[in-house]
Amino acid sequence: MSAAAAYDCVVVGGGHNGLVCATYLARAGRSVLVLEAAPSLGGAAITREFAPGFRVSACAHLLHLMPPALMRELQLERHGLAWAAREVGTLALDPSGSPLHLAQGTLTELSSGAPAPDSAAFQEWRALLRRFTAALHPVLNQTPPRLGTGAWRDRGALLSLALRIRRLGRTDLRELLRIGGICIHDVLEERFASPLLKGALALDAVLGTNYGPRSPGTVLSLLYRSAAGAGAERLALPRGGMGSLTQALAEAARAAGVRLRTDATVERILVHEDRVQAVTLAGGETVRARAVISSADPKTTLLQLLGSEHLDAGFTRRVAQLRTRGLAGKLHLALDGLPVFRGVPASCLRDRLLLAPSADYIERAYNHTKYREYSAAPMMEVTVPSVADPSLAPSGQHVLSAIVQYLPYEVAGGWEEQRPRLLQTLLSTLAAYAPDLPQRVRAAELLAPPDIEREFRIGGGHWHHAELALDQFFLVRPVPGATQYRAPVAGLYLCGAGCHPGGGVMGLAGRNAAREVLREAA
Repeated sequence: MSAAAAYDCVVVGGGHNGLVCATYLARAGRSVLVLEAAPSLGGAAITREFAPGFRVSACAHLLHLMPPALMRELQLERHGLAWAAREVGTLALDPSGSPLHLAQGTLTELSSGAPAPDSAAFQEWRALLRRFTAALHPVLNQTPPRLGTGAWRDRGALLSLALRIRRLGRTDLRELLRIGGICIHDVLEERFASPLLKGALALDAVLGTNYGPRSPGTVLSLLYRSAAGAGAERLALPRGGMGSLTQALAEAARAAGVRLRTDATVERILVHEDRVQAVTLAGGETVRARAVISSADPKTTLLQLLGSEHLDAGFTRRVAQLRTRGLAGKLHLALDGLPVFRGVPASCLRDRLLLAPSADYIERAYNHTKYREYSAAPMMEVTVPSVADPSLAPSGQHVLSAIVQYLPYEVAGGWEEQRPRLLQTLLSTLAAYAPDLPQRVRAAELLAPPDIEREFRIGGGHWHHAELALDQFFLVRPVPGATQYRAPVAGLYLCGAGCHPGGGVMGLAGRNAAREVLREAA
């Protein structure tokens, strides 16, 4: 490609949001180029080998948040997406061997198969979340309105949101207003008796965040997770790992006419006369574009690729102050056989396993991060994907994948020194539930937030690109001045997880951003 090459749209980053955005733009007749710095497409949703013969979803490891309607629009199954498991349940593990099974709105004691004592309260809670979801889910599919404008589009969006919330009725509306900004710990204490159930529900509220269950705003993060998943508990495992999802997204993009390039690192977004004109790649190549859409995190896009010299001081300060450091890590284990978890039949190991025996356990784990320490007894979301998908490991062997919290970005003593100690802590934690597991480990990989930052090019190693919090959410995400997928410089757009509606393998930020690009060009 010569320096004279030009496209209607250049998308920076070939993660799932970038691919979704590119596909919708190309379907609308735009010429689109995707530039991915890594050797393969997919961003943090890839499958790779971490030990000879053992493959794992490298960062994201379950599909939950991508709306079925979006997958149908992009015809992902036609482009190769297949499923190892469509209905992944949840097991809240108990060190004594009496786990709870949460699936499709039911709560049972796994050992007896009988409803657990909190079953009725759990069904009431799920029903309440579904009603909230009906009001909140449409918000995720739309560009956030601007406040303080007279534009009918913004007024209409705010009125529509108000009407949907009003339709909740007096009782549910009062409850939403009461709990929406408080901590999940207090809500769970009101409704449930079982520490194991409260731990499982608290885990979903804080997974991937910089919060503990007693932190204000954690009900919001749980509502976000529920609304993004349209109120369903359906967790899915793509056959071949999460990389098969992004491969299908890439095939959908190619079918739409998108050109995809890997090993193409964007070093600079070029501006001329206050408008984006091109991007420069490592090595000096320049590609002109009418619009540049970045799926990189906001700090990388605005402060590094664009540069603060094109932004006013107040906006630059707001971007620099975004909270973007992750507290979640990833553990991968190659196992010579299937471990035995106390009280869990081998057939149930296709479900996700939660190591969070109480909300207080999670809070204690969180406390360590205040002192630049990793948790001595970490919270973990564990999957053994090779049970449902044997292609991920050699015959008779298995892979274990776990999200681990809480791991600070900067740890006292440095990660090179602390990583071996943390690995032993994680294996000891797992051994309390599966005593034979440490003896089955043949290889291990542990990714702390700095490793996630380096491997997946996510500033701060936060998988949401920016913390999901009341001051970094919806109308003000990522920051005022860049809340409708538009940067302050004409021709530059954002489509990554740092935009509304946020992180997770969802794709809605990419689709929403494409609509804004097309609307402005119309």
